[in-house]
Amino acid sequence: MEAETSKKPERYELWLAIAISLFAALAFYFSTNPTLRDLDYTAEIASAFLRGDLGFREKPPEWLNEMIPYGNKYYSAFPLGAVVSMLPVALLEKASLIHNFPARILAALIAGACVYFFFQVAKAFGPDYSSLRPKPLTRRILLALFPVFGTWTWCNLGMGGAWQIALGLAVLGEIAALYFTLVRPSPFVAGAFFTLAFGNRTELLLTAPFYLYLFWRRSNENTAGQLRTARVKQMLRVNAPMVIDFLTLPVALALLTAAYNFARFHSIFDFGYFHIPEVHNEPWYEHGLFSLHAIPWNVHTMLFEGFRDDPDFPFLSFPPFGCSILLTSPLLFLLFRAVGSYGAISWIAIGIVTFVLWCHGNPGGWQFSYRYAMILLPWMFLLLTGNGPPKTTVIEISLFAVSIAINATATWLFLWTDRIQPS
Repeated sequence: MEAETSKKPERYELWLAIAISLFAALAFYFSTNPTLRDLDYTAEIASAFLRGDLGFREKPPEWLNEMIPYGNKYYSAFPLGAVVSMLPVALLEKASLIHNFPARILAALIAGACVYFFFQVAKAFGPDYSSLRPKPLTRRILLALFPVFGTWTWCNLGMGGAWQIALGLAVLGEIAALYFTLVRPSPFVAGAFFTLAFGNRTELLLTAPFYLYLFWRRSNENTAGQLRTARVKQMLRVNAPMVIDFLTLPVALALLTAAYNFARFHSIFDFGYFHIPEVHNEPWYEHGLFSLHAIPWNVHTMLFEGFRDDPDFPFLSFPPFGCSILLTSPLLFLLFRAVGSYGAISWIAIGIVTFVLWCHGNPGGWQFSYRYAMILLPWMFLLLTGNGPPKTTVIEISLFAVSIAINATATWLFLWTDRIQPS
């Protein structure tokens, strides 16, 4: 009887999480218009995989202008993981169950899945949420919705191009990996989702040690009495199975990616980006794809670029090539509250990934805010959830509402109107 009673809150919370994620998916679907749906590079290459090719044998359509002519084929600069992620879509298309790239549906499913895991990860913080007390539950719901609807994710993922879908899958992989690390520990499953994350955004490979550290810390806490006087060798022996389970799939994908690169461009480190026609002539890549010279431009775009005024409703507009994430999502100012649970490791992860993003020659091209920073949101979420009070405050609700309003406005302007144009 007691076991059955204890399962009821868990079942209720599971169904609640599913309901919130379905609401998020539907809200995302009906509020977005995938203006870049035709730029489905990864899905096209996935279809080529099913035909036994690594690229196109014939010249691709003109709108896929970033396909790489190399030898007698055309390749994509997207990493292998991003292409493999689209194999289910390619299989559905081959079976004639779909006839076009389902960008809108795919983006909505990613958004809903992200909200599900953000909601569940909040259980790793603060008081015991299993009782589902009203105020803590409200806080969890608001925080779960924030990374999708209160940030630049809403507009950028809603565009539905291959770049945006890859970023969305990376965020999903990160937050799911954190869930299976902090809430429901499973090193192999966490490693699988981490593989999804870095497969779509290669720079996330740098965060692998942080997941391992979190598992290591949890394992050592559970065996503190045994390991208090243990030697390093004994600690390694205890944690070795966890490390192997977590790294199995990431290492496999890394090796396959190296082979994929070598088969196309005769170098395991060559992803092909500089082989895209005219890219090497673009001024922002004068010092290479990654360079310290790019940092000032990226810093300005990500943190300091402002909005624009507009004489017509809604009386403001946004630069078409990026603006400050702090202005587009004011709730992020709460990141700078006192460090809470997982604060130090989250800031280190954010710092390392941000440095790599800042070194990229181009801040991101056509976008709302700074789209690359989507992959920072899972770690920002840990900070926001861990450093706040157990009850939702008026300041949090106000900043959340303003963040939603700004990003709803941007989504409307970018995806449903032609009022934002390059200038």
